[in-house]
Amino acid sequence: MIKEAMLYEKKENKKVLCRLCSHNCQILRSKTGICGVRKNQDGVLQTLVYGQAAASAIDPIEKKPLYHFLPGTFSYSLATIGCNFKCGFCQNWQISQQDHSSDLSAKKVNLLPDEIIEKAKSANCASISYTYTEPTIFFEYAYDTARLAKSHNLKNIFVTNGYMSKDALKIINPYLDAANVDLKSFREEFYIKNCKAHLGPVLETIKLMIQLGIWVEVTTLIIPGENDSQAELKDMANFIASVDINIPWHISRFHPDYRFLNYKSTPLKTLELAYNLAKEAGLRYVYLGNVADQNLCTHCYNCKKLLIERNYLSILKNNIDKGNCPFCGEKIAGVFI
Repeated sequence: MIKEAMLYEKKENKKVLCRLCSHNCQILRSKTGICGVRKNQDGVLQTLVYGQAAASAIDPIEKKPLYHFLPGTFSYSLATIGCNFKCGFCQNWQISQQDHSSDLSAKKVNLLPDEIIEKAKSANCASISYTYTEPTIFFEYAYDTARLAKSHNLKNIFVTNGYMSKDALKIINPYLDAANVDLKSFREEFYIKNCKAHLGPVLETIKLMIQLGIWVEVTTLIIPGENDSQAELKDMANFIASVDINIPWHISRFHPDYRFLNYKSTPLKTLELAYNLAKEAGLRYVYLGNVADQNLCTHCYNCKKLLIERNYLSILKNNIDKGNCPFCGEKIAGVFI
């Protein structure tokens, strides 16, 4: 379904200025923005992917990954094609790096917001996740779905690169409950080289989400030779801690994919270094991802007792009592049933 986009300005000569993300694309007639799915049709910016799901599934919330937001529940997850980043290490590149010129018929299923709500409720999901690709680029679709989900007592989650504009975030804020933000690096040159974007807007998004009361967890994929120096890992840990020491940081192991097939998988010692640096920075909740059953469990930062025991994406035991540690009574940051 083609639908007029939100957050854009009409300019002279039928150009448009897209204000959805921090690229601020100026788009000529009959052209698309960097995302490839927002097109200037005779001076009107249109989204080309409304209601067109390229992927949908019922996932454990831990797959997002979110470890402190409704742990043990399921989330109805969906995406359209397209992305506003061009990461050569993308693990969902088959759909994220498609655009409007692709063969959409093989990539999408018509799925409107009310149908998403019905599927989520039928599967006893507690939330809807806008994930796999960047949800900002299908903002209108996500926004309409999120508003409807809220009226049905379903939570809404963005798994995002954090490059949305402040206006976009403030518009979705009343309906957005949680987000996992990819902090891909703490170096501007990394973002320019590997993502065709900039670092600053991502940092501002993380800070603004916290200010707006959205539950935030951060994920970093550690790529050997790209963002794995001790200095950079320390800078990332210190930044997250400066925003809020209660933000869970998921430090994920890289595996070769897409255009990064010549890279090696992240050594375990690098992940352990990042973990130790995060703890030194004062972060209370640090997890290792894409590593079999290591550092998956949640412990009380105060008394160190085991609170949530995990096995990959499964919850084996959850001792948290109404958001508190049952052993010492300390408040555990997050949103718990």
